[in-house]
Amino acid sequence: MSMNSFGHLFRVTTWGESHGPGLGAVIDGCPPGVAVDEAMIQQWLDRRKPGQNKFTTQRREADEVKIMSGVFEGQTTGTPIHLEILNTDQRSKDYGDIAEKFRPGHADITYWQKYGIRDYRGGGRSSARETAARVAAGGVARAALNVLVPGFKITGYMVQMGPYGIDRDRFDWDQIGHNPFWTPDAKAAADWAEYLDGLRKSGDSAGAVIEVVARGVPAGLGAPIYAKLDTDLAAAMMSINAVKGVEIGDGFAAAALTGSANADEINMGTDGKPEFNSNHAGGILGGISSGQDVVVRFAVKPTSSILTPRKTITKSGEPTEIVTKGRHDPCVGIRAVPVGEAMMACVILDHLLLDRGQTAGVRGPIG
Repeated sequence: MSMNSFGHLFRVTTWGESHGPGLGAVIDGCPPGVAVDEAMIQQWLDRRKPGQNKFTTQRREADEVKIMSGVFEGQTTGTPIHLEILNTDQRSKDYGDIAEKFRPGHADITYWQKYGIRDYRGGGRSSARETAARVAAGGVARAALNVLVPGFKITGYMVQMGPYGIDRDRFDWDQIGHNPFWTPDAKAAADWAEYLDGLRKSGDSAGAVIEVVARGVPAGLGAPIYAKLDTDLAAAMMSINAVKGVEIGDGFAAAALTGSANADEINMGTDGKPEFNSNHAGGILGGISSGQDVVVRFAVKPTSSILTPRKTITKSGEPTEIVTKGRHDPCVGIRAVPVGEAMMACVILDHLLLDRGQTAGVRGPIG
């Protein structure tokens, strides 16, 4: 099995390669009656598409999505939704030199070892271009969540580039959409611009840490042990290209805390609902959402396609050097922000549908 699908009830299958005719997604399990059109999905794709500034790849793709099935008169029908995005700006000749070489840091060598064949044009299936299909699917998931959970909102942003993190005291939600790095810290954005510009001109790249927050998540999503909400969120984020680590809430930093510091104390709010004094758990306890913000963080490695010469081998085992030509992101983490948001939306919707099927929304009374 090729494992090109994810999700349980809201299930997404992506298809296509970086330099093929196109790519897209097939979505099965979306509830009927959800208002969906191409313009609604396009707004999310426009946040991910390449070539928007000097800090992203200069490949020019419109990423125009076409709905091929599953929507009638502007509403989902409950049948499979087929989304298609054509590739229009491939330069496959840029990759001729790597047909016989393996790029360090890329999946070239592992794909060859597993399949005995690989599409070397931009990485083929392993290219981050595949994430456009996920963002399109996430747009459908957001539309369904807006109907099922009024007030629900997902926001992603960059909290670290290379060794430089944001200052949480300067955190401003309104800043996120006003800089090329999707960061809530305006000063950090200015500092990162200078840092990344230097790396870009020298032919190098930088990694990043992305944080995604889901607000308005109902309590009770997820299940103990094998269907934990955080299990599926971690798997979803880890499946994004170049991601090498995932945290929920405080994540690894929780190991440095004492039990008394880590435990999120609970009290009854003035509205008669439970409130937490902190959120070290990231909105998930025992695999089940607590009603707090769900907070996920993931680390993206530096882009492996760089102009700095690297040692490698050929398919015949001969030592050689390689310089990756073509158009590449100096920090792939920038365009990973909308991808992380999309994966959060797909997982939350999937677990909402699972919960409706198991409990029909029944909850244990408090107070």
